[in-house]
Amino acid sequence: MHPLLSIKNLSVDFIAESGFTHALKNISINVNRGEIVALVGESGSGKSVTSLSILQLLPSPPAKYSTGEIIFSENGIDATDLLKRNRYEMQDIRGNKIAMIFQEPMTSLNPVLTCGDQVMEAILLHKQVSKENAKLQTIAWFEKVKLPDPESIFKRYPHQLSGGQKQRVMIAMAMSCEPSLLICDEPTTALDVTVQKTILQLIKELQQQSNIGVIFITHDLGVVAEVADRAVVMYKGEIVEQHTVKEIFTNPKHPYTQALLACRPVNHERGKRLPVVSDFLQPADSIAQPLASISKSKNNSSSLRSSPEALLTVENLSVWFPTKKTWLGKPVSFTKAVDNVSFEVYKSETLGLVGESGCGKTTLGRALLRLIEPTTGKIMYDNLDLTSKKRDELQNLRKDIQIIFQDPYSSLNPRLTIGSAIAEPMKVHHILTNEKQRKEKVTELLEKVNLKAEHFSRYPHEFSGGQRQRIVIARALALNPSFIICDESVSALDVSVQAQVLNLINDLKKEFGFTVIFISHDLSVVRYISDRIMVMNKGKIEETGLADEIYFNPQSAYTQKLIESIPKGLIA
Repeated sequence: MHPLLSIKNLSVDFIAESGFTHALKNISINVNRGEIVALVGESGSGKSVTSLSILQLLPSPPAKYSTGEIIFSENGIDATDLLKRNRYEMQDIRGNKIAMIFQEPMTSLNPVLTCGDQVMEAILLHKQVSKENAKLQTIAWFEKVKLPDPESIFKRYPHQLSGGQKQRVMIAMAMSCEPSLLICDEPTTALDVTVQKTILQLIKELQQQSNIGVIFITHDLGVVAEVADRAVVMYKGEIVEQHTVKEIFTNPKHPYTQALLACRPVNHERGKRLPVVSDFLQPADSIAQPLASISKSKNNSSSLRSSPEALLTVENLSVWFPTKKTWLGKPVSFTKAVDNVSFEVYKSETLGLVGESGCGKTTLGRALLRLIEPTTGKIMYDNLDLTSKKRDELQNLRKDIQIIFQDPYSSLNPRLTIGSAIAEPMKVHHILTNEKQRKEKVTELLEKVNLKAEHFSRYPHEFSGGQRQRIVIARALALNPSFIICDESVSALDVSVQAQVLNLINDLKKEFGFTVIFISHDLSVVRYISDRIMVMNKGKIEETGLADEIYFNPQSAYTQKLIESIPKGLIA
């Protein structure tokens, strides 16, 4: 009897003017019915190329299938090599027998069609049913994926749904034709831990109900532990290890697998240097180092002094957005994004700000910089009242308070080289006297964030996600600020790149002595990097305390729920 899917000795090359890039090198994977197989590895390891090859979604050229077969057998008896199917035969297979859920639902959903119409379209394409029947099936699938008020969601457009709801629409669309194989390409990467938990449970439930095979692509080993039966670890286009999830977690054989497990902040004492992949991919004698265990003792809980001095004091701050107005334009109802919050941030500390999407974290961070105007309240920075300052008066303060945004690509000008992007704020604030001095300063900053001087004249698209994040950190440091807000600055990064960026922030903080508010929905990262943690929920502060106290002994039911939602593979 044939497996559901059998990839045999597959090699994929990309042809460019500069030569060949070997994206996949002779890989072999089997997927059985009723089994979830996780493909694990960093960006560039070949995970997505593998999944796109199954459905022949790689543009050819430049892609070239050098060797191998991809054998698909729906019933275990008849088998077909997908690489030998023509475009029309693949059209019948895609979405019908093999379905795929992509990482970013907003780019996968058509913004000008309602969610219901898009799922109906898939059903009508592959099933001989009437429009009325297709609509009933769509609403039934919306119920199965636990969307609230399915009939209302049917009529809504993608932009009217939250990230988690859009991902459920994508799951409903993928499952609507009852495929035999479901491919999930990083479907929970940018989601909160609570939303992620419900999506993972949903995929697992649907897989068990339908007895389908699932290929689950991720760089998050905690997610692998939560959902997968087997794991395939990929590195630079090759499979370095594949085994049951239990074996991978308890007895990793390959240095790269050991590195991925060791990089996670949850395995280390708060603030201690995280290992990175390059530490492990050395001669064998240097990799036999034990994983650090979590310290639950209070002696490492905080680096704060006994009587800390407040750098930032926030009093009764609110940010309300009008949701309904009278015909004269007077607001009558509001969304209370930040609702009467008060707190202090002490000099040289890292304050972690954590909560789900929509809790008000980013709005609060931007309101502190007056990038969003507060509705009420007071923001005192170093004894200056920021709320009373006019726009032009704030200009001089901008160099002291910087922000690092979540998506470095959208916060860099694609037309400027990274050298120009880092030098630009120095010109605006008249730091240094000439271009030569600024270039020397930029080169020095690039080296501080582990980039090279020759990167000065390259453009943002020529860098990886982790490198771009280091570029925006260098730009924030160009003005020598005393206060930095990091807004979800590591949330979309691979665990190994995340470890490098967290180490970098800690190193630079020690060198420059700045104060940090670190915004994230990932409590294990926040615990690792922060002195104190502040938990937000629905615009209000749920609780504040020392990092280890909040993480190991949460008092609020909401914080307890956040910690319970962290994938079990991440909790030592």
